[in-house]
Amino acid sequence: MPSLPIPMLAAHLLGFLLDALLRRDGRHGFLAALLGACALQGVVISLAQHYQIAPFRLIQPVTAATIPPLAWVSFQATAVRGIKWGQDAVHLIGPAFALFCLFAAPYALDVIIPGLFIGYGIAMLIVLSKGADTLPRMRLSEGDMPTRVWRFIGGGLIISALSDGLIVAAQIAGLASWQPWIISIVSTGMLMLIGALTLSDSLSEPDMDSTPEPEPDTARDAEIMTKLDALMDSQRLYLNPDLTLSQLARRLTVPAKQLSAAINRKTGANVSRYINARRIGVACAALKEGENVTSAMLSAGFNTKSNFNREFLRVVGKSPSDWLRDQPIAKTPHAS
Repeated sequence: MPSLPIPMLAAHLLGFLLDALLRRDGRHGFLAALLGACALQGVVISLAQHYQIAPFRLIQPVTAATIPPLAWVSFQATAVRGIKWGQDAVHLIGPAFALFCLFAAPYALDVIIPGLFIGYGIAMLIVLSKGADTLPRMRLSEGDMPTRVWRFIGGGLIISALSDGLIVAAQIAGLASWQPWIISIVSTGMLMLIGALTLSDSLSEPDMDSTPEPEPDTARDAEIMTKLDALMDSQRLYLNPDLTLSQLARRLTVPAKQLSAAINRKTGANVSRYINARRIGVACAALKEGENVTSAMLSAGFNTKSNFNREFLRVVGKSPSDWLRDQPIAKTPHAS
């Protein structure tokens, strides 16, 4: 075995990532907790599997059991709804039950721990399969990127659980000595993936609550869209790069899910695409007035060039540079 175990190396890297996250602006409480849990698990795996310290072999399943519920609560806090402590306390049951089984039925942990990873991973993917508008707390300027990040994390939880299956297969094949390597490569790799993804600029933790979804109402949809278009025209809220569905719904005094549904039914697009289409219009006007691509991107409310280029291509059908070549250049450049 290497002198510095792979999980310990991963734990050090995750520790640096945690420090970077804590230094970054924005809300990050649950994301930091998730990243810290992944780092801690790397340390525990090293001490248990590579240095053979018995107490850490005992607590390894319990510390592992904290990661899936933490990932789920982080997902809820950053993307779906505000944390409701009375409701979300139920997620303590998994780690608590793992602790109970540690003393009462240790062999049950071989089923419980993979079950937690797979169950929470599948639950996350099911929510994400309903579309970007199910994530009202995400910045609209990020487009589909938050959905992709959380899909990777959900998939990482599921794949991490499969390492237990590989361990069982190795034991059946008489290759029990492979267990530390399987844990090092598969489990640690997934911990690194989950931990690193928490640093994505697409994730944040706004301080807003969600509201229940009302019944569809065609007349109400039209009324909402009229109010929304008027608000967009008068206050140009789409220029705020941190705008979220929840913020927009509060300004209109409309439930977020009802606003999302109205936009979808009336325009055929989700909220992010509706907002970004307006931003692209602003960017096109800025480009025609002589601003460079980066300046136009920022003034239109986009944070990242990749998302700006992707949305520009979707709305206009060309890249910004290709579109600009086809436009007449203004005689007097825009002063900025």
